[in-house]
Amino acid sequence: MEFDDYQKAAKRTLYGNEQVLTNCALGLAGESGQLIDLIKNYTFKGQDLDRSEMVHEIGDVLWYLSQIAAWADISFDEVAEDNIRTLNKRYPHGFSQGK
Repeated sequence: MEFDDYQKAAKRTLYGNEQVLTNCALGLAGESGQLIDLIKNYTFKGQDLDRSEMVHEIGDVLWYLSQIAAWADISFDEVAEDNIRTLNKRYPHGFSQGK
């Protein structure tokens, strides 16, 4: 699936017209926290890392990010392309520790 296609499909489930940006920002923080808890529990509490739960939480984070970008009239393809250009500029030979 292409990023812009995802963004359009995800918007179908966006609710409300008022304070959408605030709602999505708060939702992003909450869902990011749930993802972080999975990782924390794996790293520090020895719990199994539930792949399906991780996929679910990453999907929730992706949904909120896509709707924040849509609210600002920014395509997800643009975000992805800009990020890759930034990474290529920052790490022209890839990332290696100690550099």
